[in-house]
Amino acid sequence: MKYLVVGLGNPGAEYENTRHNIGFLILDALASASNSFFNPDRYADTCVVKSKGRQFVLIKPTTFMNLSGKAVRYWMEKEKIPVDNILILTDDLALPFGKIRIRKKGSDGGHNGLKSINELLKTQQYNRLRFGIGNEFSKGRQVDYVLGEWTEEEKKKLDERIKLAADATLAVGLAGLNRAMGDFNGR
Repeated sequence: MKYLVVGLGNPGAEYENTRHNIGFLILDALASASNSFFNPDRYADTCVVKSKGRQFVLIKPTTFMNLSGKAVRYWMEKEKIPVDNILILTDDLALPFGKIRIRKKGSDGGHNGLKSINELLKTQQYNRLRFGIGNEFSKGRQVDYVLGEWTEEEKKKLDERIKLAADATLAVGLAGLNRAMGDFNGR
């Protein structure tokens, strides 16, 4: 069984440690834990991780956040992966820092990466793992906050929260979405 796991983020060193790039950080943790490495490819840096007979095609789109759907659609078609076997990893302002929420479907919630995916896949019926980044910003400062780096307090807990999100990602493929939701939502 094959899964497409898409970490949302922006390419380039200036975005590397920003809240918006949590999807990339979770995929980096998954790849590192299995001694796998990302390679540049069409529309994304890619890597394959195998676990218990499952194959996880990890992609970090290089299209920038607002065009993420282009990479998702291309890799779904290239790898012949149905929409039911996709998991999108994204940041979420509506969740407290580090909290995880796995869902089968949903709106874009104002997230430009999800909006692009919805438009190009012509559906909102795909799995997603949302990683809480909190909403500690002043009015009108949302973009600065999302594209800002983690606070020192967040950095202390970030590795542990990323590992939990990586475990949840594998659980979706290994135990199934409903079980993963039960085990990880709200943690």
